[in-house]
Amino acid sequence: MCLGIPCPVVEVPEKQWAVIDVGGVRRKVGLHLVGEVRPGDYIMVHAGFAVEKLDLAEAEARIKIWEELLAFERAEQTS
Repeated sequence: MCLGIPCPVVEVPEKQWAVIDVGGVRRKVGLHLVGEVRPGDYIMVHAGFAVEKLDLAEAEARIKIWEELLAFERAEQTS
């Protein structure tokens, strides 16, 4: 099973690379599979590469689902 995570772009130091923020941790990811991105854009990241560029509304919706899944998992672990 593959899992992509919506992440905000923090900076674009090189043409094919961006720095993203994943829960307070910054990672460098490849942009080879998506078009141009700018700081503030959201991208779906899997295995070190952006696989999709998201608009803000879609990114927020996916982040909300991600947070709900994490909350469900935490609740299952404590019961």
